[in-house]
Amino acid sequence: MSGRRKVHKEKGLLQFIGLGLSWGLFALVLVIAVGVIVVPFASGSTPMTVLTGSMRPLYPPGTLVIVKPIEPEDIRIGDVVTYQLRSGEPEVVTHRVIAINTGVNGDQSLTTKGDNNGIPDENPVLPVQVRGKVWYSVPYIGWANTIVNGENRVWIVPAIAGALFIYAGWMFMSGVSGAIRKRRRNRTA
Repeated sequence: MSGRRKVHKEKGLLQFIGLGLSWGLFALVLVIAVGVIVVPFASGSTPMTVLTGSMRPLYPPGTLVIVKPIEPEDIRIGDVVTYQLRSGEPEVVTHRVIAINTGVNGDQSLTTKGDNNGIPDENPVLPVQVRGKVWYSVPYIGWANTIVNGENRVWIVPAIAGALFIYAGWMFMSGVSGAIRKRRRNRTA
């Protein structure tokens, strides 16, 4: 009988550790989801993925940057901004502002440069091209963002949802079967 108790205690400890790890992982996923989905949505910000090494070491490829809209007059030297390469086109880049230029007619433009680049960007950036300033970043999550928002979205989102439903069903059924086993043991005791 003491051997059976020892096995039951060991199983209980392993289950407790597994449950603790599961809750820890759940909390981590919840915090990341709030940081990369809820906060940007609530603040009108846009999550974007860094695809190149031009902003290393601060923003290596795969980093998810949260870009918050900014008024052109609030941009300062040293700010990291995301801007359209050509006005009106979707392609954007995220680089640091190294100079603010004012033309003879009073129009402003920005000189930008990637932290890892040797020279400033060739073309000046007009205020109309600026999408926003980098508010904060989350390393590595950008790769997941790229996968989920790309062509793979059609099958990845349903697959993840299906896997979560299967896991929830398995957890529910194991809880029910555990409760049934416990009742049977109590009846026989």
